[in-house]
Amino acid sequence: MLKRIFSVAALASLVLGTATAQTSLTGSGATFPEPLYRKMFDAYNKQTRVKVNYQGIGSGGGIKQLTDKVTDFGATDAFMNEKELAAAGAPIVHIPTCIGAVVVCYNIPGVNTGLKLTPDIIAGLFLGKITKWNDPAIAAENPKVKLPDMSVSVVHRSDSSGTSYVFTDYLTKVNAEWKDKVGMNKSPNWPTGIGGKGNPGVADLVRRVPGAVGYVELVYASVNKIAFAQIKNKSGAYVTPSLKSASAAAAVDLPDDTRVSITDTDAKDGYPIATFTWLILYKEQDYNRRTKAQAKAAVDLLWWVVHAGQRYNEGLYYSQIAPAVVKKCEYLLKSVTYGGVPLLK
Repeated sequence: MLKRIFSVAALASLVLGTATAQTSLTGSGATFPEPLYRKMFDAYNKQTRVKVNYQGIGSGGGIKQLTDKVTDFGATDAFMNEKELAAAGAPIVHIPTCIGAVVVCYNIPGVNTGLKLTPDIIAGLFLGKITKWNDPAIAAENPKVKLPDMSVSVVHRSDSSGTSYVFTDYLTKVNAEWKDKVGMNKSPNWPTGIGGKGNPGVADLVRRVPGAVGYVELVYASVNKIAFAQIKNKSGAYVTPSLKSASAAAAVDLPDDTRVSITDTDAKDGYPIATFTWLILYKEQDYNRRTKAQAKAAVDLLWWVVHAGQRYNEGLYYSQIAPAVVKKCEYLLKSVTYGGVPLLK
């Protein structure tokens, strides 16, 4: 009997030890790719038993939590600028994971599809200069659309956001007044409107407020059945945001550090408010106060994301990264070290 009790106890100890040894990683940041990351990380856990806890708190929060050494990796739609990189204290690696489109979504009763917007109209809406949906500028671009005499309600992000950075990066390139008055920022000083937290918060407000206009990643508009506009690009073509048009915008020569803006694309069929989004981590992993095993697990995860994980992108309205981009990611991940020794062979 004693032997049987001991055996059961030993088995319980073995099971507990296995569960305790299960690797767990933490990440935080962008809500832009959050639906994709949740799908990827769930699939990765099922394949490897590595649990990945991800919190969508906005790109600014993701950068801060990484550089505060709270997380194993961060996520951002706005690549870190020189000031942020200097404040990090050690080199940061940017790994592009997908390409997404920031759509201008709207809630205009009776106008479910087909609204066309120029860069100047978009700037006018978010500057608070265009206050009615039947404004002559909008009507001129949409002669076949019955536009109501309805007030515009602008919705923007309330948190530090890579999506805001991409959107304002685009507006800064295409509209001089926006560049002078607001500029490019993760947390801009919005001239008008109400704020929603994360892409989900903006999508929810636009969905619930008649006359609203906002900006979210394509998946949030698609899943919530919110209408979004065709936008006139640099070539003069009206482009619908899609996997294909976002990929066309991303057909650029990527720098070795992968930090590049692809808004206001030169591609004739490219969508003008597209972006890469990145997972970020310290190049010298011991600086991030992680064990070697934890550091290796983080690098293995990112390697999987840019290889096998890409199969999940298109089902969630994100474009896959091109083979040439994967090669850049491989080089960067192989440069990540612990104690001066590369974690990948």
